[in-house]
Formats: sequence, C-alpha cells, structure tokens
Amino acid sequence: GVVLAKVLGYQFIDSDLLIQKAEKRTLSKIIADEGTEGFKAIENRVNASIQVENTVIATGGSVVYCDEAMQHLKGVVVYLKISLELLSRRLGNLKGRGVVLKEGQTLASLYDERVPLYEKYADIVVDEEDKDLEGSLQVVLEALKNRGDKA
Repeated sequence: GVVLAKVLGYQFIDSDLLIQKAEKRTLSKIIADEGTEGFKAIENRVNASIQVENTVIATGGSVVYCDEAMQHLKGVVVYLKISLELLSRRLGNLKGRGVVLKEGQTLASLYDERVPLYEKYADIVVDEEDKDLEGSLQVVLEALKNRGDKA
C-alpha cells in the first residue's frame, strides 16, 4: 500500500492505526476489552468516517464484515489474494496481530468465511502467490490503467 501510494503520488492511510489512535489502545487490547462484535462496531465507525481523496487505504482484514464501511470506502478495492498457507506464515501470532477470531474459530475457518466477502467487494484481484512486492505492484498498476484510473 505504501509503495503504491508513492508511485501514484497519493497519501497513505492504515486504518488499523486510525482505530488504535481513536481508541488509544492496540487492536488486540480493543478485541480483548470489547469482544469481536464490539471491535467490528469500532472498525466500522472509524472506516466509515474516513474522508480523503487520492489516498491508498490499507484496511484490516475484518473490515469486510462492515458493509457501511465497505460502501463508504468503495473507490477501487484491491484484494491481495493469497493461500491459507502463505497467510498463516505472514500473520504469525494471530492475537498479537489483532486478528478478529470468534470463540473457537481457526485461521482456516476464518479464511473460508472471509474469502467470499473479499471477492464480493473487490474491483481488482491480485493473486499474490509467487509474486514479490514489485510483481504485485505492477499487476495493480496495470489493472488501474485498464480501468482508466490514475496509474
């Protein structure tokens, strides 16, 4: 996201950091204090309040549960598609990362639950398997160019 923003000459926002700033707590602390539903309500509120133009916004993965926020953020939504195995390696400690998991939910069941939502909202899908940062960036830039968006 940061590199894409630089290439496009846009601003960059990480909405998870906006949530932490607004709540004055880490994501994992918010989830521990408020539960998953409370966290999603906060996530929805913060993401739905973002008012920017010419900005790349990196959201947390659970924002796809927040229809209000997703409708508000609808500009060009890019879904970076990866396998469950690669996702597991990238995430590491789920609780430390502030991943929203229901009681007893596994990463595999979370993955299966979210993928259809990511696909529902995505304007551009980038298959991340076997791609490095530069490869993914080129796919996004080409897709934006083909859509007629700034690239």
